[in-house]
Amino acid sequence: MNTKPTESELEILSLLWQMKKATVREIHEKLAESKDTGYTTTLKIMQIMHGKGMLGRDEQNRTHVYYTLIEEKATQQNLVSNFMATAFGGSAKNLVLQALGQSNPSKDELDEIRAFLDQLEKDK
Repeated sequence: MNTKPTESELEILSLLWQMKKATVREIHEKLAESKDTGYTTTLKIMQIMHGKGMLGRDEQNRTHVYYTLIEEKATQQNLVSNFMATAFGGSAKNLVLQALGQSNPSKDELDEIRAFLDQLEKDK
């Protein structure tokens, strides 16, 4: 992916990663549950995303059905990498400490984090 998604584009991508495929109307209805947005705004953003190569669309029917052309994991890795480089000087430690300090992870989440760290240590 050459471009990083904007906040609005990322919201749409997140929905499409969950839904696999959807019409503009379906995406708009999901977005409208949590924010005030117009249908034409959603349509325009999705058209721009299609032009950028983020979304594909099935144009066989009158109502176009959109789907993602970029992978969720690769997008997340790219965003975190860019964020870590710009906001934390490239320090994974500072990013993780800040993230854990901002939230209140559950015991299960902490256990999962410990297991992940143990696996990282084993792999080295």
